[in-house]
Amino acid sequence: MDKIWVVIPAGGRGQRFGSAQAKQYLTLVERPVLAHAIAPFLGEERIAGVQLALPGEDLATGVWRHLLGAVAERLLPPVVGGAERADSVRLGLEALLSQGALGQDWVLVHDAARPCLRDRDLHALLDVLPDSPQGALLAVPVADTLKREEAGHSLGTVDRHHLWRALTPQAFPLGPLLTALTRAKEQGLAITDEASAMEREGWRPRLVRGRSDNIKITYPDDLELASAILAAHGSGGGAV
Repeated sequence: MDKIWVVIPAGGRGQRFGSAQAKQYLTLVERPVLAHAIAPFLGEERIAGVQLALPGEDLATGVWRHLLGAVAERLLPPVVGGAERADSVRLGLEALLSQGALGQDWVLVHDAARPCLRDRDLHALLDVLPDSPQGALLAVPVADTLKREEAGHSLGTVDRHHLWRALTPQAFPLGPLLTALTRAKEQGLAITDEASAMEREGWRPRLVRGRSDNIKITYPDDLELASAILAAHGSGGGAV
């Protein structure tokens, strides 16, 4: 099987979180959120390398290295990220190519603010790649009742049958993913995740059911929830 790489876009500041410090650097169970997000990949022998895309000032000051400590030494040289998440992913892919990755290699893209990925979910995703030529992503079926809103009022209930919540990591061949992201940027399209870029290219990636507690930290309350989830895992991250 071709090599498998990881890109973690951490070029943003998480303005919705409302903290002076970027949310990926906030302390969660004695380590930065980003360190928890990275941990499962460092313990997986099928991963060839982890590529970060960081804010330019973080690279210039070295704050990322200071906060990540020994974890930083196990990563590929970081690259400066872009204005949007998709830009950071694209720049991370280009950095991998410059460091010897091939277009047919697999790339897993994982959110810097998802610190609760479990090893079993990562293994499940990796295991399906040989039989998933159009890519794959972790996801979970929608369980809540969904409402359509207008002016603060409910207009009706949305049929949740066949609806899934997309999680990360999301896995695609490097070359086609880079092409899809580049084309979307040229067309001025808003890309919220890698699967949406590939779907625009006609790809139909496989949905791999993951755990719903693989949450993304977006608001302050999420940090408290992530702490409880990690405690339930019984470790500081990457737990089975």
